[in-house]
Amino acid sequence: MKKKSAKAAGKGLRGRDFVSIDDCSAREIRGLLDLGARMKAAPRRYRKVLEGKMMALIFEKPSLRTRTTFTVGIKQLGGDSLLLTPADISLGKRESVYDVAKNLERMVDGIMIRTFGHGICTSMAEYASIPVINGLTDLEHPCQAMADFMTIIECRKNLRKLKIAYVGDGNNVAHSLMLGAAKLGGTLCVATPGGYRPDAGVTRRAGEIALESGASIAWTEDPAEAVREADVVYTDTWASMGQEGEAEARRRIFRPYQVNRELFGLARKDAIFMHCLPAHRGEEVTDEIIDSPNSVVFTQAENRLHAQKAIMVELLRG
Repeated sequence: MKKKSAKAAGKGLRGRDFVSIDDCSAREIRGLLDLGARMKAAPRRYRKVLEGKMMALIFEKPSLRTRTTFTVGIKQLGGDSLLLTPADISLGKRESVYDVAKNLERMVDGIMIRTFGHGICTSMAEYASIPVINGLTDLEHPCQAMADFMTIIECRKNLRKLKIAYVGDGNNVAHSLMLGAAKLGGTLCVATPGGYRPDAGVTRRAGEIALESGASIAWTEDPAEAVREADVVYTDTWASMGQEGEAEARRRIFRPYQVNRELFGLARKDAIFMHCLPAHRGEEVTDEIIDSPNSVVFTQAENRLHAQKAIMVELLRG
């Protein structure tokens, strides 16, 4: 059975995939964010909405927030989950992505995959007739971005009137923030060293979307330029999973991008600090900033639960 097109007019999200922020229209993203906020405010109202539904959770990378929030989230909605680790399936080695997808579509109602190569996730979505959710790939982290925008709106209301500064590595989190801000009409300035710019294809796509939405997506090599007068200052680890061998070199290159008192002081006085976690304290951010009253990192982490519950409900119910 072929899944619904991501562009199927008036069909909603039921049966579709959530592999990229770009899979959804601005209206659909706002709908998910609104639903996540309603679920956070009244969780008991939704406790049976996915009764009987089963999610397969594929983890090829370690996880605290993704594993916990998907496992807890599906249970709070009345469903259940099955954890699959490399010891169970070893994608592409013990079994092909195609074979895993064709097996799981006959056994469960949806798949969440947290893996390395983005192509593994897109292939899983292509082969499986059931919804596939991207829990993280090297290219994108769309569930994180949904929690991020939910948090920004919760704390600062009107996204279109805000300046968001992302400082650090042009990684998967930066990519999803760029696409999301472009869809929602926000202003985002990304500051990275020259050799660590966001992916050219993602940058081009975000620019195309921004032309239609009125968003402003910019890149600079100067962290001060990005943070000056920002309402939101966001950073992430300098070396992601799989880049451990580059960690020492990256520490030297990224040192000027540390979010500390001096850099954060360039933002607006009521600016919020965000980090998708885990944080390497003393590297990309100092304790003084991440533990300050301006920090919303744990609200941000909690909102992974609510944003992902909204995604699961819209894709799986019915």
